[in-house]
Amino acid sequence: VQLQASGGGSVQAGGSLRLSCAASGRTFSRNNVGWFRQAPGKEREIVAGMRWSGSTFYADSAKDRFTLSRNNAENTVYLQMNSLKPEDTAVYFCALDTRRSVAVRVPTSYDFWGQGTQVTVSS
Repeated sequence: VQLQASGGGSVQAGGSLRLSCAASGRTFSRNNVGWFRQAPGKEREIVAGMRWSGSTFYADSAKDRFTLSRNNAENTVYLQMNSLKPEDTAVYFCALDTRRSVAVRVPTSYDFWGQGTQVTVSS
């Protein structure tokens, strides 16, 4: 299984970015998928995710600003991030949980990870 994350970059506060995560070897629609982020000196934290059923969930910090979507034909998930803030600066990772864990917000529930893409938001 390979996950390829892309779309990171540098933007000013208030700007937008769209992250993509393409999978090979497994199908997103049959597994849980999550976007996590990790800032320097901090633990990896959930940003948003989608259960295999299609239901989405978001961290409080991402609600009303970020939107996760899935394209089954392309086996790709997207994280649209709007109204970005400096505190959103981090490396963003997509991850796949093939065991359909209940604890979807916990990094240890995910067994495959992408390489990470840097998001930098300047004030």
